[in-house]
Amino acid sequence: MKNAFAIVTLSALLSACATQPPAPADAAPGPAATPVPESAATDNSDKQADTTAADAMLPNNALTGDILYRITKAELEFKQGEWQGPFVTMMSLAQQTRDPRLAKRAADMALVAKQGSEAVAAIRLWRSLAPDSDEAAQYFLGFAIVGNDLTEVEPIFARRLAQAQGPARVVAMFQMQQLLLRAQDKAAAFALQERVLAPYDNLVESHLILAQGAFALNDAARARAEADKAAAIEPSSELAAMTQAQVSGDIDVALKVLNNFLDKYPKAREARAAFARVLIDAKQPESARQQFLVLLKDQPDNLATLYALGVMGMQNNDLAGAEIYFTRFVGVLEQQPDDERDPSKVLMILAQLAEQRGDADAAIKWLDKVDRSDEKLYFAARLKWAVLTARQGKLEEARKELAQLTANGADEQAQIFQTDAQVLRDAGDTTTAFMVLQNAIKRYPDNPDLLYDFALGAEKVGQVELMETALRQVMIAAPDNQHAYNALGYSLAERNERLPEAYALVEQALKMAPGDPFIMDSMGWVQFRMGNLDEAENYLRRAYAVRSDPEIAVHLGEVLFAKGNVEGARKLWQEAHGKDPKNDALKSTLARLNQSLKTDQAN
Repeated sequence: MKNAFAIVTLSALLSACATQPPAPADAAPGPAATPVPESAATDNSDKQADTTAADAMLPNNALTGDILYRITKAELEFKQGEWQGPFVTMMSLAQQTRDPRLAKRAADMALVAKQGSEAVAAIRLWRSLAPDSDEAAQYFLGFAIVGNDLTEVEPIFARRLAQAQGPARVVAMFQMQQLLLRAQDKAAAFALQERVLAPYDNLVESHLILAQGAFALNDAARARAEADKAAAIEPSSELAAMTQAQVSGDIDVALKVLNNFLDKYPKAREARAAFARVLIDAKQPESARQQFLVLLKDQPDNLATLYALGVMGMQNNDLAGAEIYFTRFVGVLEQQPDDERDPSKVLMILAQLAEQRGDADAAIKWLDKVDRSDEKLYFAARLKWAVLTARQGKLEEARKELAQLTANGADEQAQIFQTDAQVLRDAGDTTTAFMVLQNAIKRYPDNPDLLYDFALGAEKVGQVELMETALRQVMIAAPDNQHAYNALGYSLAERNERLPEAYALVEQALKMAPGDPFIMDSMGWVQFRMGNLDEAENYLRRAYAVRSDPEIAVHLGEVLFAKGNVEGARKLWQEAHGKDPKNDALKSTLARLNQSLKTDQAN
């Protein structure tokens, strides 16, 4: 049940109001790992008020020429990569002037230099000079918790909660919870929370935090008890209901809890979204989809709901529906420039869906919208753009795009070569494609993917011995690469040579990927070559059911033709022709069997 609520935990839902602790960087010399401070998620007006109050408490020191000189010199040296001298200078000046800003600067220098001991010393000085500074306390808490020194942090948390009032106290509670997530001793952190939250037993948030903590410690009974207390205090609390469901330990119980809650509070969006996700885990996709549709009806432009429905459409093979939801997702996001969500993945999915329904123009338009916010996706988008553009007859434009594309490392450069060869091969220029791969393999001889494409390119130009050598190199370099075994086995079967070896190779590939339709197709073709027509038909029908690829249809058609089912064969060939009229396998098969589809085309 932990996974079922991975996206609706208190930490996720309340991150907007919880101050994140300083995130530990790499361990540095000293007693603790080095934390890097993050800004607290508080209202700007509160920050300004805090800053004003802090400024009022600063010492009234004159900025002498000597002090200015020492600060400037320290900053210049720090920019040049030195840290020790500048750190000592800032610490000395902070002690001399009693100015907490200088101690903070010393702490920042030590943090950047990843010097844990020095950072702790500077933070302690900073706190002594500004005991009421929340920022200094935040730095200190980050270090103390990561260093597993909870004795010093408990009174700080207790004082914070005591001083806060109303909603601010609730925020402080969740800030404490977030900070203590970094503690190494989880049991000690939970015990600390029990003690600090004890005076606030009447608040629902206290019990929610304790329920989450007990659940993390696998204390299911305590977690359920705390969640029930929270729900009793505030029956309309979505977080309480969701926590009850989360800690129940039983998916059926979780569904019942959320369903009952939604019967009483049908407008509870977060609880309904959680209910939908648990329904997915319970293998009830249609019920989950109905819950998302309820959410969408209430908020037609909700991005999370649109995305969820798009994903479900993909999973249920409702590609048209998925495309509608993802298109709306992109449209809504474009109208919300302040939203930081990256649409790149959705744009790639939309390009894929457009390509699958044969609309290359739409696919290219989606790909053009992918920007550099995600470099890997941008790179993948430009490769796909080149392939689709070449298929539209714009080979030179596609190759120019590939030539100008910047690769980040050897693997991406190899992918550019592979894509260049692919567009050439698709255009019928197998010789130039092979030359591209031949040059690429000289630069990257140990790249298995490149070796694989080189092998297929060698076969296209009739160099079957070179192909076999390259594929066997792939098997050595990447023994779990089922495609290499499949390609060599299929090639032997296609040439009707060494059929027992072909069978063994394809069988090995099928063990690695039993559901791969193309490997099933290869096994069907091997069986056909060996004269096992019934076995061949069985494998090919299974392959075609998984993926209605034209080449699989051609193979299955030939098997049916050999069994005397000419009508069935022609039907499959016609389907293949409808999907890919220029398919080489279809053309060669029809010519070899002296068959024609002209009559069907005329009808």
